[in-house]
Amino acid sequence: MPTEKRETTSPEPAAPNDESSGVAVLDRAFAILNAFGPTDDRLSLAELSRRTDLYKSTVLRLLGALEHGGFIRRLSDGQYAIGPQPLRLAALYQRSFQVGPVIEPVLQQLSRDLGETASLYVRQGEHRLVLFRVEPTRAVRVSIRVGEEFPIGKGASGKVLLAFTETQDARWDEVRERLWAVSHGERDPETASVSVPVFGASGELVGALTLSGPKARFDMASTITAALSALLEAAKRATVALGGVGTRYDASIANIAREGFSPGENLAGGA
Repeated sequence: MPTEKRETTSPEPAAPNDESSGVAVLDRAFAILNAFGPTDDRLSLAELSRRTDLYKSTVLRLLGALEHGGFIRRLSDGQYAIGPQPLRLAALYQRSFQVGPVIEPVLQQLSRDLGETASLYVRQGEHRLVLFRVEPTRAVRVSIRVGEEFPIGKGASGKVLLAFTETQDARWDEVRERLWAVSHGERDPETASVSVPVFGASGELVGALTLSGPKARFDMASTITAALSALLEAAKRATVALGGVGTRYDASIANIAREGFSPGENLAGGA
């Protein structure tokens, strides 16, 4: 008697385990890289494990892969440091903005003429990132590094970035109208900064052109007036070089030349 042939179905493949999936591995690798702060030249395996909340064995395995890819270096004392690969990516990141050949000479001239640190900041989420910077030769200065991130809500450059990326926020109407912001001791109680926007060919914000220095050197209205005048002129030149409309700065330049900066003005730029 013939037997009935039964159809069999293959079991569905198991869902990938979050613990071992490629996405989870990448997340953990990024967590290790992000564990390095702006002042961390090297970190131990134990410290990386503590900061990432991962087992040492997991961290060690990922460090091996990151070292092989050039993202991490193992030092002679057994600690770990960032490798050369992020520097290559940073250079590509800078080039993707295609503003370096325009911005860098502007920063050099500003720093040379005003004797302060000149930088271009861009927005990265809720942070502002130093994309380009030139420091003066004087001993007392504000020292920041390319790639450093700071909270976007503090500092003159953060206010400029917020004003021209959150264009419906009424808090930044004054910054948008006058094209500048000033801050004293917001991020660091010992520093002050002045910032103006740079625009591209279609009117989009390229970044915040900024001068920063010790607060003691920015405590006079005449100093801030000179800094604002130089920054607005420099931003106008940079905007024109990038294909933008330079005349949008004319009213602000004329106003600063006519009235200067008043100590009674809102230094925080609306916040």
